[in-house]
Amino acid sequence: MTTVSSGAAVVADAVIPVPVELVAGEGVLDLRSVTVHAPDAVTERLAGELLTSAGASVVADGATAVTLTVDPAAGPEGSRNSERYTLTVTAEGVSVAAPERSGLLHGVRTLRQLANAGRFGADGDGGATDVPLEVRAVVVRDEPRFGWRGLSFDVVRHWFGPADLRAVVDLVGSYKMNRLHLHLSDDQGWRLEIPSRPALTEKSSQGAVSGATGGFLTADEYRELQEYAAEREIVIVPEIDVPGHVNAATHAYGELTPSGEATDAYDGIEVGFSKLHFDLPTTEPFLRDVFTDVARMTLGPWVHFGGDEVLVMQPEEFGRFVVLCQEIIAGAGKVPVAWQEAAGSAHGDQAAVAALAGAEAGSGPGSGSGSDADDDAPAGHAGTPGGEAPVLVEPGTVLQYWDTRPDPAPFLRAAQAGARFVMSPADRAYLDMKYTPEHPLGQQWAAFVELHDSYDWDPAALIEGLPESAIEGVSAAVWTETLLNRDHLFSMLLPRLAAVAEAAWSQPGAKDWESFRRRIAVEAGAWRRDGASYHPTPQIDW
Repeated sequence: MTTVSSGAAVVADAVIPVPVELVAGEGVLDLRSVTVHAPDAVTERLAGELLTSAGASVVADGATAVTLTVDPAAGPEGSRNSERYTLTVTAEGVSVAAPERSGLLHGVRTLRQLANAGRFGADGDGGATDVPLEVRAVVVRDEPRFGWRGLSFDVVRHWFGPADLRAVVDLVGSYKMNRLHLHLSDDQGWRLEIPSRPALTEKSSQGAVSGATGGFLTADEYRELQEYAAEREIVIVPEIDVPGHVNAATHAYGELTPSGEATDAYDGIEVGFSKLHFDLPTTEPFLRDVFTDVARMTLGPWVHFGGDEVLVMQPEEFGRFVVLCQEIIAGAGKVPVAWQEAAGSAHGDQAAVAALAGAEAGSGPGSGSGSDADDDAPAGHAGTPGGEAPVLVEPGTVLQYWDTRPDPAPFLRAAQAGARFVMSPADRAYLDMKYTPEHPLGQQWAAFVELHDSYDWDPAALIEGLPESAIEGVSAAVWTETLLNRDHLFSMLLPRLAAVAEAAWSQPGAKDWESFRRRIAVEAGAWRRDGASYHPTPQIDW
């Protein structure tokens, strides 16, 4: 339960996600000029950047002290969470204590929000820069509910380059999220250099929806992005989506099709029509090359192999891909991640499965010369009705739950086998869904997702019978079929990403919609100052 002392209106309306404990004190501290003391140069630099972005001037010495200290005793009483922290603001200075750098940065991010509230909150001066940058005295003790708190970001349908990706890293970090999952391959394009398979970017990197300009990350750019994120305690999780969503791969390598001919480039937005073929002798070497290269280039512990929306493949063949991809990724020293279908669940839209089954003979999107009609009656994914599917996932494999329609039984069996879950329900956390029917951007196949929808849900209540101990965390997602640039992207992320961040960080009993409404209105002052696009939903009194 969050503790907030009386008379702390601006303080209480400042912090997102809502912390475990916040106790206001007496007095104020002026942060216009600060000197940062930290355990190492990198942490000192990052803390200085965060405070500079709030309007503080960081000087070498002689200013208000902001002292960061490694302290195993920090955080809520009795906590053993590695990301816990304690922030203490008095009239004399600021201290942030945490057992690890992640907690130290969380504490500074909270301080940054408190500083923003001094200018943009009820008692502030509308963001004027010539007024004191004041923070009221406060003690915050905090820790996250879940360890995985992230955003899944599609950079295939429309390409977002290194500068945009760094901006998204910073945005994710500002709400204490710590994973950025990049969807790097799909039917329209391939976005990561694969040294062993150069044709993937030579032939398939420039495609995007409706003929837009494509692009890709070189191996060096990918490493630099990961290093940028890792400094900020954010892990990049790469996704190479197989055995469906593969038209970019079959366009680059015709030998991945039964005919041996490359498929045509595709710039539409249909899904489910493309696939690899397990029994082709070229398929397994391709997967081994790609995932081994990706694992070698990836600094973090996870590699995502997709597995969603393979709507023209029989369950048995799909299961063989799930087993093989886990074996390759684990053999390369990484933890496999996949979409929920890898658990053996049916696709939630069986009408789409049936429609594509009828189209597979050659009339479906992207069918080209690489399509075949081997499967007379495609059944969607493993686990479609007709019998209990075997458990395909290994202990420790992470499953990303997005489609709330299928029978939960396969997920419960997977959890019993040791699978972990990241919750990304499309009707709450897919931030490319339109806010309202009239909204000019986004799609609506899952739902219209307003800010309250992204806020009002409990990750532990999505799958009936799934123990909270099986939940690794929460991820928002944004798919970019209709998003052409950073302004489009941020207007869909903000304010909803902050709502999902609170679902991931805060305990259910601490959440309060009316409190969040006040806090997000204060936070929007920082977005306006920084020139970040956001959607001014009428659900908030801006």
